[in-house]
Amino acid sequence: MIVFPQAKINLGLNVVERRPDGYHNLETVFYPVPLYDALEVQEMNKDFPSEVDCDLKVTGINVEGDEQRNLVVRAYQLLKQEFPQLPRVHVHLHKAIPTQAGMGGGSSDCAAMLCALNTWYHLGLTDEQLIKRAASLGADCAFFVINHPAYAEGIGERLQPIELNLKGWWLAMVRPDIPVSTKEAFALIIPHKPEVNCRDIVGKPVEVWRELLVNDFEQSVFAQYPEIGTVKDRLYKLGAAYSAMSGSGSAVFGLFRKPIELERHFAGMFTRVVQL
Repeated sequence: MIVFPQAKINLGLNVVERRPDGYHNLETVFYPVPLYDALEVQEMNKDFPSEVDCDLKVTGINVEGDEQRNLVVRAYQLLKQEFPQLPRVHVHLHKAIPTQAGMGGGSSDCAAMLCALNTWYHLGLTDEQLIKRAASLGADCAFFVINHPAYAEGIGERLQPIELNLKGWWLAMVRPDIPVSTKEAFALIIPHKPEVNCRDIVGKPVEVWRELLVNDFEQSVFAQYPEIGTVKDRLYKLGAAYSAMSGSGSAVFGLFRKPIELERHFAGMFTRVVQL
């Protein structure tokens, strides 16, 4: 059994207020992009010697931390508590979405695991029920249950699907070798309500987004890590119609009318160009 968790970008990201629970309410537009991890799940032989119910192996891009704390394992554990009939499983996660990039790789893996287990083992959970469980594991996880362009509020779990089609545009992605702490990025934000909602802006032509569509994290992140801001500037110089950091970084993307070669401009960084 294999599925392919997908990456996302944020088209605008406004931090509008700090919540009593310490989290922040956001306004953003999530857009799925054709960059994928691979997640393979196999049942353990009943006699296989394992101290865990969900045995995870990660290949591809390096993922730091205890594998038993990975969101894929936590997704399994969450459902296992509710559905004890779930079998023990081996999981192979091959990472192609860069980590600590603001592109939702870990969140996508988490949602893919929830949805796959729900489908394969006929658990009967609705999308709404899956979204609730996904949101309990991570703010961005909920979006990947629907995996369709969506306007998001709250911590990212209140989703409204929108009709937004960027077909024909070329998406250039650059991830500098700079990890950005989401916690630190939020700590430097001064919440405020934007004059124009990002949901309304993305309904306008892409060519006007540059003057209107804002990621609130850019100001503080670029001040702390000027190299990330330089990537955005360079993408504009290369002809991007719109460029922005995704999430809290450190990946930066640009939308182009034509394909572009990135490697010689961003040596030593993760780069990818795909057609939407």
